[in-house]
Order: sequence, then C-alpha cells, then structure tokens
Amino acid sequence: MKANIGDRIVLAPVTVDGPLRDGEVLETRGPAGTPPFLIRWNDGHTGLFYPGPGSVLSLGTGHPDDDVEPPPSAAEATTPAAAPHTPEPRVGATRRPRVHDWQVRVTIFENDDETHANVVLLSDSPAHLTARGESTRGAHDQPVPEIGDEIAVARALRHLADQLIAVATGDIEVLTGEHDVRVRAT
Repeated sequence: MKANIGDRIVLAPVTVDGPLRDGEVLETRGPAGTPPFLIRWNDGHTGLFYPGPGSVLSLGTGHPDDDVEPPPSAAEATTPAAAPHTPEPRVGATRRPRVHDWQVRVTIFENDDETHANVVLLSDSPAHLTARGESTRGAHDQPVPEIGDEIAVARALRHLADQLIAVATGDIEVLTGEHDVRVRAT
C-alpha cells in the first residue's frame, strides 16, 4: 500500500458490530509513500501505523472541494442497521473514481446435525446488512461438517444478495420517484 499526505486510512472493525476506525495520513515514513504511516485517527490520537488485513486506503485530501467521499465516522458506523441510506444523485460534473472495500464476515455455528451461518456485510454505509442460513444433516447422510458449512453459508449469502437487490431497488425508486422498480438479479 502506498499513500500520500492527506489520504485516509479506514480500518474494518475487530468485531462484526464494532465501529470503523479512520484517520488522515500525516506522513509517510517509508520510501516512495510506503509504510509506516503517521496517522491522526478520528478519535484525536496520532501514531505510527503499518497496514494489515482490513486496512483500506481512501484517496483524497478531505478538502471540501475534493470529489472523493470520506469514510463514515466512528459515530456513524455504530448506528443500528435500521433504514438504508439515501443515495445522492451523481449528475453533472465528472467524479473521480471511488475506491471501496466491502467485506463479508461469516460466522458458522455447528451443533450436532445442524449448522447455522451468520453473514454481515461491512460497507460504506453505516447500516450493516446481515443474513442467516441453516442446514440440517439428514439421518442417513454421512457426517461431513464441511458440507453443512457450505450449504448454510450459501443460503446466508443468497439472503444477503436478496437484501442488497432490495436496497438498490429502493435507492432507484428514491432517485427516480418511480415505484415498482424491478432490478434483475443476474
């Protein structure tokens, strides 16, 4: 990862329901913009940072005239997942490309012949989408836990995909003012 002064670093939460952590790059101490970075975190602390898994570089300086949208603050990230965000139309001036890092966290619980999978989508929106899937081993099936995991996770991810399509459909309806919008899932 290479950064410039003014770029932002966003860290995924340690736990599924934890807050995002973000900060501004004050210095790059490695050669040619490489780590370590001196970061001023959104909580006011300053420190050296070596990026690892779950670190995302958000390009831009954070100035008001910058076209890159800032990451959600820690306070926004902890908002309960109640309603989907309201999209802003992108009409007029050309915007710079945005870099996103969405993550899906999967937790699998196995108990005898039952497997439960919980998935959480961590995205730019402060509201995290969650879904669940289950599988049950039949009495005559061989005890292969991996199969139960695969089926439960696949079902959870399918439910998550359905939710994303529903959110996108709602966003389109808000932007266009039309009702009964249909979005193809394929």
